[in-house]
Amino acid sequence: MTLSGSLPRLLDSALDRSVVLGFSRIGLGVRSRLPGWPSDPPPGALLGRDVAVTGATSGLGLATALGVAALGARVHLVVRDEEKARGVVARISAATPSAVVEVHRCDVGDLDDVKRFAGSFVASGHRLDVLVHNAGVMPPKRTESPQGHELATAVHVLGPVLMTELLRPSFAASGGARVMLVTSGGMYAQALRADDPEYLRGSYSPTEAYARSKRAQVELLPILQQRWAPDGCLVWATHPGWAATPGVAESLPRFDRLTKPILRDGPGGADTTVWLSAVQPAPPGGGLWHDRRQRPTHFLPRTRPRAGDVDRMWAWVAEQTGITG
Repeated sequence: MTLSGSLPRLLDSALDRSVVLGFSRIGLGVRSRLPGWPSDPPPGALLGRDVAVTGATSGLGLATALGVAALGARVHLVVRDEEKARGVVARISAATPSAVVEVHRCDVGDLDDVKRFAGSFVASGHRLDVLVHNAGVMPPKRTESPQGHELATAVHVLGPVLMTELLRPSFAASGGARVMLVTSGGMYAQALRADDPEYLRGSYSPTEAYARSKRAQVELLPILQQRWAPDGCLVWATHPGWAATPGVAESLPRFDRLTKPILRDGPGGADTTVWLSAVQPAPPGGGLWHDRRQRPTHFLPRTRPRAGDVDRMWAWVAEQTGITG
């Protein structure tokens, strides 16, 4: 029987709802063979473009950096550990000898360091066409950033928002930019906690704190898209599915052992992020993407935000980062 009409889309949605099949490498393998699977970007699609990737020394960040370099981008590695970054530069150069790679030190969870990095980047005169917020943490106990914020929220929400805001002059120089927040399927189980963004109530759970911060990323997408649209920016969240990364192995060892046979590799997890960096024409901003298609942001009614929660969360983020307007 030939798949046609709405059947591929129904199968695609069924994979999503099954979670295990859709988030694993099985989902990507099936979807990439369905009619209508979007084409890969052509060779050289990012020639002359500057792409910055945070958390680029391992896992999905490394895979993203390798992917955009292969498409011709000048790659900016935004990392905490410059020694590790040198190894990444060597890997990119070995895979793509013509690649141009620059290293920038920045701790995304430290808002003062974000200000220093962004100021230095803008002052250098660099343009920026794509910014991938990939840096991630899942501390085993409640940990605070240098400014006293719960660390997962600092790294996944406050730091990326502030960095993007401060890099806007570099976006304008490029005629607009694409901004991506790498989120997580774990956010589907969590509601937005505008009442407790710092996880001060109850017993701290590393996985829940991580998923809460990722939920906040997704809920703020419409506000961020509206705010940065005047600079020609398109803002998306990309959900990588379940991927085998050092972070998963370290933070979720039991999950890693149980699911290892079906986990995606790095390129599989980074596929949609790399694709969105280069695809033409670009799709509208403000949505959540997974396996080259915009996805629903909720599977469960209980995770939908209550009236006013998104605005309250944004007001808190703006206050903590000093963003005005």
